[in-house]
Amino acid sequence: MCPAPARKMHRRVQWPDAEAGTAVSATGARATGTMDGGGAAGTLAVRCTALTKHYPSKSGPVHAVNGLDLEIRTGECFGLLGPNGAGKTTTIEIFEGLLAPTAGDVEVLGRRWGRHDDDLRQRLGISLQETRFQEKLSVLEVLRLFRSFYRRGLEPADVMASVGLSEKSSAWVGRLSGGQRQRLAVACALVGDPELLFLDEPTTGLDPQSRRQIWEIVRAFARLGRTIVITTHYMDEAERLCDRVAIVDRGRVIALGSPKDLITSMGGAHVIEFSCAPGAALNHDDLAALPAVQGIAAGAGDTALTVSEPHVAIPALLALLQRRRLDLLRLTTRHVSLEDVFMHLTGRHLRDDDVSPA
Repeated sequence: MCPAPARKMHRRVQWPDAEAGTAVSATGARATGTMDGGGAAGTLAVRCTALTKHYPSKSGPVHAVNGLDLEIRTGECFGLLGPNGAGKTTTIEIFEGLLAPTAGDVEVLGRRWGRHDDDLRQRLGISLQETRFQEKLSVLEVLRLFRSFYRRGLEPADVMASVGLSEKSSAWVGRLSGGQRQRLAVACALVGDPELLFLDEPTTGLDPQSRRQIWEIVRAFARLGRTIVITTHYMDEAERLCDRVAIVDRGRVIALGSPKDLITSMGGAHVIEFSCAPGAALNHDDLAALPAVQGIAAGAGDTALTVSEPHVAIPALLALLQRRRLDLLRLTTRHVSLEDVFMHLTGRHLRDDDVSPA
């Protein structure tokens, strides 16, 4: 899916530093736009209508994407969220032109795959869920190779600096850590100076420090005003990075909005989780009658209360347990998260792997 090698064209621009927001030099803004913006306000980077992707199987067709409607605005960081098998990767690979949909309509940057393929490939940056490089190429050689696929783009040395790999310039890929390899994969997606960046599960399997390094790279690119589409099943990642998110389950969008708005829709800002001794149980109506309780979710031995005022709800809960003579084994409090939104909508946790991979 890579464009043919072409003659380089460069122009000096400024990359925001991932750590401090200062400028790091880079080269190569494309002729169709500048590094500071991603198009007119209100324009769409991606639009799909009734998007469907089915795969045949012995037991009948597998509906990886099932009538998905979505609009992604130019200049926003947009997250596709959901558990493994929800259809996130299938959807993003259709947007990237790697898969053909079974049905539906897709536009990317106002263009369509099958009609404007070369133009789209020159304007997109793609980091796949898993990227394999030739292990005996150096970091700089890999970036030079990827840079040769684009008519215009950035200097490999400047992109290396932007992702913190300058010291590894001459190191073989086979000697990089997992986090360094992932930063190299993102650098390969950036070296063509894309208008639209796709990141498919960019931090899966990484340690906390490496995850945060990837986050800083994404934030630096977002400060340029470019569009980012990211898939993840880490809700904290989506809350930190995304302007808007679509929660996807079984190939459909079940919720759409900013992380703050989706969390607010739960009706409470905090969650109280508690468990009692085995065999003990509280009546649902008794819990619902507690002050400040907005929602109740019962799991395997645990109960979660969504509350507006934990300092009011906790004493009332403890008094109820005392009246019922029930022993409290555990009690914790935390803020409501997108994980809670997903469980409220589906009755399942995001880590539940009860759907087939898509």
